[in-house]
Parts: sequence; C-alpha cells; structure tokens
Amino acid sequence: MTPLTFLGRIARLQIQRAPLKTGQKPEQRYEPSALLAVEALTLTPQGAEARGPDGARLLDVHHARHPQTRQNDGENALSVGFTAHYARMRERFGEQVRLGCAGENILVETGEAVAPEQAAGGFVIETAAGRRVRLGRVLVAAPCRPFTRYLLQPGAEPDRLKDGLQFLDGGLRGFYVSLLQAEPAVVSVGDTVYLAGR
Repeated sequence: MTPLTFLGRIARLQIQRAPLKTGQKPEQRYEPSALLAVEALTLTPQGAEARGPDGARLLDVHHARHPQTRQNDGENALSVGFTAHYARMRERFGEQVRLGCAGENILVETGEAVAPEQAAGGFVIETAAGRRVRLGRVLVAAPCRPFTRYLLQPGAEPDRLKDGLQFLDGGLRGFYVSLLQAEPAVVSVGDTVYLAGR
C-alpha cells in the first residue's frame, strides 16, 4: 500500500466558468472574475464540475465538454494549489494576491510550500465519509505572462515580468493532476489531503 503523508485540509474549491485570459496575444489580459467558489466539487476524468447557486450543473473551463474548453489532452483537467504558495506570492507581489486567483480547482491549507518532487507521487483526498480519491499524473502548472502581469499590476517592465515568471515556476503556481479512477468523486471543503508516496 502506498504510504501517505498528511498535507492539510481543503480550504477552497472553485471552478472557472469561462477562460480567465482575454484578448489576443501578446496583449492578453488575465481576469479572475469567472472563478466561482463552491462547497463541493465533482471530479471526473474529463475535468471538474459543480452545482451553481441556482442548482445548475456547471463545467470548469478545463473540462473536456466545456464549450470553450482549455483542456490539453487531459493533462490539465484538474489543478491543485496551496495556501503556503499564496503566502509567498503575497509577500512578493502584494495584498492584491487573493486566495485562488490563479484558478486552481482545489486549494489545500498548508504550512509549507509543496515542491515538485514531493508532489510527484500524487495526492489522496479523504472525504468526510472515509472515501479515498486518488489524484496523479502530476505536472507543474507553468505560469503564463498574463497571470504574471496581473500580479505585477499594469506597466511592469520586461525584466520584472521575467523575474516574476521565474519566481512562479517550479510548482509555486500549483500542479495539474488527473483523477485516477473511472467513476466521478465528490470532494468538499474540509476534506483531508495527503501526499502519496511513489
């Protein structure tokens, strides 16, 4: 059995109802207003979905069936981030860095940053009912220029943009993951998250 290491509890769940990058390259802008925080998220091999305030089924923009899907062959169907990473971003870029603004589906409350080598074995979420949900095929979510410009605020010089991109790389921007089971799984705010050994 794979050894598990306690990581933290889910602090926030959210979906991207529409793309967060608008406009045409190289002038794309990052706008996080399409993010919607939810109490429970349904994870599927195709991506994340949730119920909106009116009870309607909503697909994340990285879900394969979203009409504006941003999914890349399943590699970025789901994403995970950490509160400790946001603390580091806030120290670097300022108070405008809000929890979840990078658009991750699952945000975990952690006291320390999670390095790529720690995340490489994947994650296990244990629900309140005791069900275990395995997330694997972990990839570093590389930062993009529009998100980095958003953090730097308008008018950032090119060297600051380059430094910002380097700072956000290496997992600080979070990780893409895949659901390692065929059947959908519902996770909720407060569920426990573990690092899975390799």
